[in-house]
Amino acid sequence: MSSTPEPRTFEVRHVQMARAAFAALAALMITFSPDHSASVGLSVFSGFAIATGIVLLLASWLVYAAGTRWPAITLGVFAAIAGMASGIAGLRTATLFFSVVISWALVTGLVETIAGWLGRKRATSTVVKNEFRDSLTVGILTLALGVALLFVPVQYALQYYIEDAGQTFTLTGITIGVGLLGAYAALVAVFLAIAALSPRPASVESAQTEKPGGTA
Repeated sequence: MSSTPEPRTFEVRHVQMARAAFAALAALMITFSPDHSASVGLSVFSGFAIATGIVLLLASWLVYAAGTRWPAITLGVFAAIAGMASGIAGLRTATLFFSVVISWALVTGLVETIAGWLGRKRATSTVVKNEFRDSLTVGILTLALGVALLFVPVQYALQYYIEDAGQTFTLTGITIGVGLLGAYAALVAVFLAIAALSPRPASVESAQTEKPGGTA
């Protein structure tokens, strides 16, 4: 009897593609919305975080083997909590946006960075190393979002006049914050889509059969 593990119906690339799709949707909603208020930013983030959390929690059982599930479960739980916290319509303020998104970005970014680094260090095959490298990259991007938002003053407001439009506009801290979230979502969407669609040798053991913890 062959000792080779049977391939799973769902693989790491499926998780990456699902995450890419939700990130792309969030990026598009922010990009094409003329309103970058706290209400819109939290609404988009809530849907993105909850959807991503569900994907990761399902993946922890459908994709990853026992002993490798902790990153997906941790990321999924924190994403779901952040999404629900930002989903209360009456509390959608600029302060809540920065508090929730920064906390989510720093916590999940750190978890995914550590999981990716440890997994890449211990992995034995090139494909598995690449999958952990993808996790490491997404973790670093998420940490970068959290750090960038820390430097945006919540009450910042700059008025400027555009002569061609004949109007005065105001650039606020929440506008910058929501814009940074949209830029982050776009980067993650493109990166994970490329990672998911990259060719993988069929004979190589997938990441979920590795012993060290990892995530996608």
